[in-house]
Amino acid sequence: MPSPRRSTTRPRRLAAALAVALALVATAGGTGSAAPEGPAPDGPAAGSATGGPVPAGLREAMFVGNNWDGTADVIAARGDYQRIGRVNVIPDKEERLREIYLNPIKLAFFLGVRSGPGEGHDQFVDDMYATPDGSSMVVSRPSFADVVSLDLRTGRINWRFPVAGYRADHMAVSPDGTRVAVSASTANTVHVLDIATGRPLGSFKTGDKPHENVFTSDGLLWNMSIGEVTTALDAPWLDWTKGDRRITVVDAATFRTVRVIDMRDRLDAFGRGDLSDAVRPVAFTPDERKLYFQVSFYNGLLEYDIATDRITRAKVLPGSPATDPDRTTWVNDSRHHGLSMSPDGTKLCVAGTMDDYAAVVDRATLQEGPLVEVSKPYWATVSGDGRHCVVSESGADRVTAIDFATGLRVASVDVGDHPQRVRLARVPADWTGPTGS
Repeated sequence: MPSPRRSTTRPRRLAAALAVALALVATAGGTGSAAPEGPAPDGPAAGSATGGPVPAGLREAMFVGNNWDGTADVIAARGDYQRIGRVNVIPDKEERLREIYLNPIKLAFFLGVRSGPGEGHDQFVDDMYATPDGSSMVVSRPSFADVVSLDLRTGRINWRFPVAGYRADHMAVSPDGTRVAVSASTANTVHVLDIATGRPLGSFKTGDKPHENVFTSDGLLWNMSIGEVTTALDAPWLDWTKGDRRITVVDAATFRTVRVIDMRDRLDAFGRGDLSDAVRPVAFTPDERKLYFQVSFYNGLLEYDIATDRITRAKVLPGSPATDPDRTTWVNDSRHHGLSMSPDGTKLCVAGTMDDYAAVVDRATLQEGPLVEVSKPYWATVSGDGRHCVVSESGADRVTAIDFATGLRVASVDVGDHPQRVRLARVPADWTGPTGS
């Protein structure tokens, strides 16, 4: 299923900068302390950020992070998904760049992010969430190695938290909406912050390159580490070079490790020793008894039974004949990257990143529906009313909604440069963008 998109070949001309950054990882020593900058503002009242009835004065929306732009589009969470407003998530860009250019180690890692996961671009927004009262947007910024809170009315920064190491990645918000977890990918650490103040509440160590985080209703926090994904050592026999990849499950209150799951053992036991054990996006069933997940280099998904601690099913999905078989051209070791589940647990939605499609999969049979042609989809989430799967088309700079019932496209809306993460949120009902934007 070919479709026009940007080249996904890693920029070779910047490889030297990445090599310098990787060398400095080994020589820089400790990762340093991480503390919020500036005074802590008054926080919002506690409450769910997205679940349940929408409080008076707020409206449901979706945040779309335009990674290469340094902006976030805010779109309607259902219906025609029209754009409501746009937020500049790097209002302090000049200050941050000045700080980076004056520090050789920070500069090396900044260039390493650009030449590696950024595909030749700076990564200004990875993940976003709203505070429970809809007054602020919390954003992780990979190239600036931090998390910031932005006032949605003014666009100004409320607080800033520099993460340990040199890159910030995926986040997650606690069920009550008051805490945000962020992966510090070069420090193998997850920080948990007060979403209102940026105050660090705790942290825990992970495997190499922590990636996705998920809070579950039983008081746990799951982190998936994916190892090294920016090297060209992608041949199956070089899998051992990718590092320590595992799921780390901690108590969300104490941050003590409850369980470590190494999918290598589970994949081998299932007879799929050929698959990578780098767990990418995941989706839990509504009862949180099963976990569906994607892994590096695989055009498909796997089912894991949590209670019995074993992989129970695998589903291979169609590959496009236009996809380059050279695995080094696949973005950050992704073949498929993006997975969500309908609220009733009957359907999965898969972003077939390198194969340029998205598809709804019946969970009972694992049979896929129509392959909806989209351009380099990078994420999949669920609409506010639960009827649609919403995917970001990073190759076409738009967001597309697909009906869970029919598997067909129902709407598309243009957004900024290289959309990646899409998250449900709440914003003030009369909001159309920060003042002056």
